[in-house]
Amino acid sequence: MSTAIVTGQPVPGSSLENDLRSLGFDVRVAADAAEAETLLAAAPAGDRVALVDARFVGHQHALRLGLTDPRFPLCAIPGAVTAQPAARQAMTRAVAQETTAGGGTALAVDSLADRVVTALDADGGAVHRPELGSLVAAVPADPQARNEARQAVAAVDDEAVRLKSAVKSRDGFFTTFFISPYSRYLARWCARRGLTPNQVTTASLLTALIAAGCAATGTRGGFIAAGVLLIASFVLDCTDGQLARYALKYSTLGAWLDATFDRAKEYAYYAGLALGAARGGGHDDVWALALGAMVLQTCRHVVDFSFNEANHDAAANTSPTAALSDKLDSVGWTVWLRRMIVLPIGERWAMIAVLTAATTPRITFYALLIGCAFAAAYTTAGRVLRSLTRKARRTDRAARALADLADSGPLAQGLTRIARRVSLRAPAYTALVGGAAVVLAATLAPYGSWWPVLGAVFYVLQSPLAVARPLKGALDWLVPPFFRAAEYGTVLALAGKAGVNGALPAAFGLVAAVAYHHYDTVYRIRGNAGAPPAWLVRVIGGHEGRTLLVTVLAAVLTASQFTVALTVLAVAVALVVLAESIRFWVSAGAPAVHDEGEPA
Repeated sequence: MSTAIVTGQPVPGSSLENDLRSLGFDVRVAADAAEAETLLAAAPAGDRVALVDARFVGHQHALRLGLTDPRFPLCAIPGAVTAQPAARQAMTRAVAQETTAGGGTALAVDSLADRVVTALDADGGAVHRPELGSLVAAVPADPQARNEARQAVAAVDDEAVRLKSAVKSRDGFFTTFFISPYSRYLARWCARRGLTPNQVTTASLLTALIAAGCAATGTRGGFIAAGVLLIASFVLDCTDGQLARYALKYSTLGAWLDATFDRAKEYAYYAGLALGAARGGGHDDVWALALGAMVLQTCRHVVDFSFNEANHDAAANTSPTAALSDKLDSVGWTVWLRRMIVLPIGERWAMIAVLTAATTPRITFYALLIGCAFAAAYTTAGRVLRSLTRKARRTDRAARALADLADSGPLAQGLTRIARRVSLRAPAYTALVGGAAVVLAATLAPYGSWWPVLGAVFYVLQSPLAVARPLKGALDWLVPPFFRAAEYGTVLALAGKAGVNGALPAAFGLVAAVAYHHYDTVYRIRGNAGAPPAWLVRVIGGHEGRTLLVTVLAAVLTASQFTVALTVLAVAVALVVLAESIRFWVSAGAPAVHDEGEPA
């Protein structure tokens, strides 16, 4: 249990101690700084501790935001400060400093908690101060000020504020107007019954998998049920994040589940649609469309991730394009229009659900491919223009992140030393040329030809040239997306050329396994944990090694044997990357990532 030390003389009629107990704190009372120091030392070493001024007046939700958020080692609001176990030593030093300075006198003039926060700031402690908005948190100095503070508390409904803050501040049109108005109440219902965000996330995954199973039946009733269940899964997907924000129940495991399950749900649904099309009355084979949709969607995300990482901490990060974008964001209708045309997850899943119920899998995939292609062209063009017109200086951290996102394997790494002597000044162009060569060879040459192998060899030789030097150029963030498109596109083209049953589903499985590895890399970088271990990248070959291997297998094996080889390769990659990912994310040292940015 967490420990809250209430400092100073108790105030008659104050609900502070009851509020702290309802938040899960074991309350202790200290009359002065010396007694607070003693109680702090006596608190269990593995527990969170808080110092709260006895005169505190404010909303309970203000206390919750300031004292219970698990994401921050140190956190404070006026009159209260808390430290998690990792920051206990810093708080102990700050309290000891105040004890020495104050001589242990009774606290009648100012707040020990606020003085401790000042000492923590001076000591270099990263004290998080949550945005309270209309919530009240104050330490009144006299009865009149206390009365005014209590009136201010009564004037604001903190439960309404809490519900509002449970919703993402920046979300898509469909989510904002068709899901969040009621999903926030579902989040509150879950919180009051003790459900955790992880349980809701798991329920969302199971609902989406059942939806995929319904789509796989190939019947009209199954398609209608699949569409309804997909929307239900999305409602739960919104609810889990809102529950985490409503109850401040963030966790490392929850961050991993939320980050990866969205992709698992969507891509499993694609597979269900493809199976349903094959089993339906028309026996339609849309596996190529399903794989194409997954490739396009994953490459879109890699563009987003790479651009954001490249500009995460760039200096002088301005451009006329960015200024125009900011100006458009000041006009209400353009904000929603721009959020809709990028086809975020809410709009995308709503479109998929409606088209599944009303049309056929083929039409659904056509609409999805057209919509995602337009969204990708729109966002990528805007980012290219921003990159060309801004005068940003990118940091070593950004260059390292892009190099990690590139996923270069042992072949590219082995050639890097030589590549540094001849590396070109346009890494993105180099990656584009190499990737286009192997994809075109795989697409144009007949199955069993050695031309794709030659294209892959050229790609292997070009890959180290693209990453030989730090990726700090204006368009260097395009290198990882070009590598992803090359690898995924090659697998798609060769499986399509094989022309046998099972080749495209096997390719779908392989790309899904590799894409999971690439998403996992992104979320590790976002959590400041660096890339996956080097041994993992070596074992699964890197993007260039896998591309070369697949082209060689297509050249030396029959179409049926190639299908089996793709299946084996997909299972092997999936087992290795999942095992390492699970080990990492459930470990105590893994960071929690809670993305509040653009919807995926």
